[in-house]
Amino acid sequence: MTTALLLAGLGGLMIGTLLTLFGGGGSVLATPWLIYVVGVADTHLAIGTSAAAVAVNALTGLAAQARAGRVKWPCATVFALAGLAGSLIGAHLAKQMDGSQLLRWFAVAMIVIALSMLVPRASEGNPDVRLQPAMVMKLAPIGLLAGLAAGFFGIGGGFLIAPGLMASTGMTLTNAAASSLVSVTLFGGATSLSYALDGQVDWPLFLALILGGGAGTLIALPISRWMAGRLPLARGLFALMICAVAAYILMR
Repeated sequence: MTTALLLAGLGGLMIGTLLTLFGGGGSVLATPWLIYVVGVADTHLAIGTSAAAVAVNALTGLAAQARAGRVKWPCATVFALAGLAGSLIGAHLAKQMDGSQLLRWFAVAMIVIALSMLVPRASEGNPDVRLQPAMVMKLAPIGLLAGLAAGFFGIGGGFLIAPGLMASTGMTLTNAAASSLVSVTLFGGATSLSYALDGQVDWPLFLALILGGGAGTLIALPISRWMAGRLPLARGLFALMICAVAAYILMR
């Protein structure tokens, strides 16, 4: 068990570093790491454990973004509450599916996430956006779908949430990335709670992931300054790495 905890901590270190450097995508590696490196045999247990870690990591990031005043709370809250139902439905559906089949679908989601990382995103938008009634009609259905995907795959869903917030409200990329953490926290928390009620969260491995993730964040801070002018290339290489892991899962 000690070896498993050390490996989980190492995985958390890697994921925390990647999340800090690229702002998303890193958490999708948690489930494959738990299964193929740590040795968790149950796919559902791995997804439940990684979802719990994603929620805590997102909450930490949300606290920092809120202090900086970047979170658009009214828009973020509507999106998150609409997606909450979706995340619970997605988690329920995933638990009914055979583990090997679920893992194949997870690999497909990884490829979609990797491709989304390669799409250039304009940072322009309205930094003073305010929630309007017409926005709610856009935020709610997109939030529901994002929550469904997050709950089904046990991931944060940030690759859907930030673009969804921008498309629904016209806010800037900076505000969308910060505001998306409200949904990531809520979706991850709801998904992990659903799995925890069925005894499908390994709490010692969860703690190891969290501790490793905190260390990874500290390590990534000086690296991020060095990477400032190399971010597009690094992001592309990271996306290719996610695709390679997904291909490995599909071949297995």
